Amino acid sequence: MFDFIYQNTVIIDEIIYIICGLICLLAGFKGLSNEKSPIGTFLFWTILGFLFAFGKFIIDKFEFGGAFIGAMLMVIAVITVTNNVKMGEFKEQTEEQKKKYGKIAGNKIFIPAFAMGIIAMIMAQFKSFKIVVDTAEDGSEVFFGFSAAQVLGITSVIAIVLAVAITRANFKETKEDTAKMLMQIGSSSLLPQLLGALGGIFATAGVGEIIGAGMSAIVPAESRVFGVIAYCIGMVLFTMIMGNAFAAFTVMTIGVAVPFIIGNGGDPAIVASLGMTCGFCGTLMTPMAANFNIVPAAILECEDEKSIMKIQTPVALALIVAHIILMLVLAF
Repeated sequence: MFDFIYQNTVIIDEIIYIICGLICLLAGFKGLSNEKSPIGTFLFWTILGFLFAFGKFIIDKFEFGGAFIGAMLMVIAVITVTNNVKMGEFKEQTEEQKKKYGKIAGNKIFIPAFAMGIIAMIMAQFKSFKIVVDTAEDGSEVFFGFSAAQVLGITSVIAIVLAVAITRANFKETKEDTAKMLMQIGSSSLLPQLLGALGGIFATAGVGEIIGAGMSAIVPAESRVFGVIAYCIGMVLFTMIMGNAFAAFTVMTIGVAVPFIIGNGGDPAIVASLGMTCGFCGTLMTPMAANFNIVPAAILECEDEKSIMKIQTPVALALIVAHIILMLVLAF
């Protein structure tokens, strides 16, 4: 089984992306029922679904496929900026239906979410099991590991199967609620992918070196304390701009941590670990981390979309101070 998955990784990934595209197309057709902006909503979700389903094929098979994909993303951006992405019309459940499903599911409704997290964690650790599936050109062994798309796709399917089994919902209700949840999230669903790509571009463009050069004019090269403070605060601020700590990590570690902390005797493993988790403190305080802050507010139908960030900010600020102290104590 592992050999089959390894040999067909690209095909399996593309099937998962096609399923994502079909869900977007479903949201697009539901968008036509919106009276305020039916065309804009339809175009946004339909184009996004098309890109998910056929993006790789277009880039691989056509000379200017990448430019075409970029143009489609620009169209999506224009639709979003002009505020033409709205919710579709959905039939609201009656109080009787809500009570009925509440009695059926009870606390078991949390099982799909827990199962998804636990299974995803196990699948993400498969390389540590050292299951050999191939041999590299240099003669080293290649260990099996699930791709990110496979982890998210497979766990999502398992979660929805469990949810349907627990709630006994029919296909029509499941389909409607899937489209509704995606439309509640709206254009924010694109932020993680776009910001992740932006982080790669920044790293390739040498932004880390530029930041390091700027820091060298402010932070004394031999000062461990100022180096740690600059790295931790920089990770937080850059994460808030980029939307996730992974995008900020490469840039800030190359530009600040290596010359000012590791260069002064800091333990690379401790510095890197604490730097990453310090960046997560920035994730708690930024709307750019849409999947952590904006999406939950939309799903929970909060009146203030920034309410989650406001609650998390005091904890995040305290954790930043804790990270600075821990790095100074443990890294040297």
